[in-house]
Amino acid sequence: MAHFRYEGQRLAYTVHGTGPRVTVLMPGLLLSQKMQTPLARELAARGNRVITFDPLGHGDSDRPRDMWRYSMSAFAVQTVALLDHLELERAIVGGTSLGANVTLEVAALAPERLQAMIIEMPVLDNAIPACAAAFTPLLFALTFGEPAMKAVASVARRIPRTQMPFMLELGLDWISQDPGPSGAVLQGIIFGRTAPHRTERHKFEAPTLVIGHPRDPVHPFSDADMLAHELPNARLIDANSIVELRTRPKRLTTRIAQFVDESWAADTAAAAPQAASA
Repeated sequence: MAHFRYEGQRLAYTVHGTGPRVTVLMPGLLLSQKMQTPLARELAARGNRVITFDPLGHGDSDRPRDMWRYSMSAFAVQTVALLDHLELERAIVGGTSLGANVTLEVAALAPERLQAMIIEMPVLDNAIPACAAAFTPLLFALTFGEPAMKAVASVARRIPRTQMPFMLELGLDWISQDPGPSGAVLQGIIFGRTAPHRTERHKFEAPTLVIGHPRDPVHPFSDADMLAHELPNARLIDANSIVELRTRPKRLTTRIAQFVDESWAADTAAAAPQAASA
């Protein structure tokens, strides 16, 4: 794992594989880049360089308690700063849940830096009731129940992670975090905008793979379907469940790898006539 500094804060990332075809993957809310490691390794094995990234307040990045530091747009600025740090003119950018919405903010902030987007579980208009129901008690627990949540986190940190199912390991990592900064992250996200407005989204021209899940009120399939219809160059694929990509990844990983290949092949095809004429 490597780090770089942005506005005095340390941000963590990991490089998987080598080569000029770069994909940046971001995690879900209060999860770490670890959740994207299996997909990153699969894409790297197919000839890609994949960067898994922890935005501020997540994973191994710094976790200040200042809620004003956290927002989807701030995370997008940090993602572009990562591209600058790695001296990348363009990359495929994607993520899950929070990472999906941050990717949309990158499209609003710096569309010229996007080769394509991978949007898994976007949180848009139809998710508002479920998000309010889920995040309000969580924010209350993290903020006003901090002593009790710290005790729970302390117990979770003592549980060995060896030979543990991947999803359970991710869950324990989530519980093990200091609740104070986690509460600040939630406050900042709730205070700011969740995603670019639909009038902006209609203008995003980067090729996009949208992945929707059934039976998930916080990430309703209707949001994924709506986004796929809003974006002019999007395609939609449906997962069998919210955990398919982490527990039975072969089908979705194959589709994602094909999309990555196609996204970079477009550049190769465009460069060929120019090389011939020269």
